[in-house]
Amino acid sequence: MRLDVYVAEYWPEQSRSTWQKLIKSGAVKVNGEVITLPKHELGEDDYVSVEQPIPPDFSADSLPILYEDDDVIVINKPVGVLTHSKGALNDEFTVAEFVRPKTTYKADTNRPGIIHRLDRATSGVLLCVKNEEAAAYLQRQFSERKVKKMYMAVVSGIPPEPRAVLDLPIGRNPAKPSTFRVDPNGKPAETYYEVLNHDDRHALVKLQPHTGRTHQLRVHMAYVGTPIIGDTVYGFETAERMYLHAAALEITLPGGKRTTFEAPLPPEFSQQVAA
Repeated sequence: MRLDVYVAEYWPEQSRSTWQKLIKSGAVKVNGEVITLPKHELGEDDYVSVEQPIPPDFSADSLPILYEDDDVIVINKPVGVLTHSKGALNDEFTVAEFVRPKTTYKADTNRPGIIHRLDRATSGVLLCVKNEEAAAYLQRQFSERKVKKMYMAVVSGIPPEPRAVLDLPIGRNPAKPSTFRVDPNGKPAETYYEVLNHDDRHALVKLQPHTGRTHQLRVHMAYVGTPIIGDTVYGFETAERMYLHAAALEITLPGGKRTTFEAPLPPEFSQQVAA
C-alpha cells in the first residue's frame, strides 16, 4: 500500500492531499526514517509514525497579530503553518495568504508581504510588510545585520557551557543537499546561547543568531551534542513539535522608532524542563 493512502485511512481526520503535503514536509517516518515520497510502497511489517504536529486548521482571520500599523503587520506564527508556499500553485493556508489582502508588496506572487521567514516547525515573531517602501527600509536592516533576533529552544541534554558563542561555519551537506552541517569551508555562522534552566535530561536555552544561515540554530545545537527536541532532521528525540520559538525581534520601524516585538513562550516549553 502507498504511504499516503495508508496514513489517510489510518488518520482520516486529514485528507489525502493534506497527508501528501505532510509527507513531503518530512512529518512522517517509516521504521524511524523520514520518508518524503507520498507514493512510497509500504511493506507488511513497516512501522509508520507521525513525528511532527499536524498543521491546525487556520482561516483567513485566525492568525494572532502582535502589532499592526500602516507599514507592518507582526504575526505570532503558530507551529505547523508555512510562511509562504514553495511554488505558484498552493492550496495550503500560509502566513502570506493571510497577509495578501493587507499588502501591496509582491501582491501578485506566492509571498506577498514576506521579507523573512520561519520554518514550518518554528513558532513565534514574524514581521510582514504592507508596502514597497516599508519592505526596502526593513530589508536593508536585515542585510546589514541591524535586526536583533532572540529564540527559545528546549534541547536534549545540557550544553557543554552555561553560555557560549558558537563560531562554526555552515555549508550544505552533499550527502543530503536539503540539509546543512558544520563545514570549515562553509559560510561564517555565529550563535550565542545561554542556558536558562535545565534538569537531568533537557535544557531551556536562549539563542541569538549573529548571522542568518539556513537551519543555523538547529545545526549549531546539534553539533555541540544537544539538538533541539522534535528536530527530525538534526536531532534524535521525537516530540509533538519542534521546540524552537522565535521569542523576540528588535528592529527600527519606518517611522524611526526602535521597537522590540515579543511572542509569549508556549507553555509546553517550560513543561519540558522540570523546575
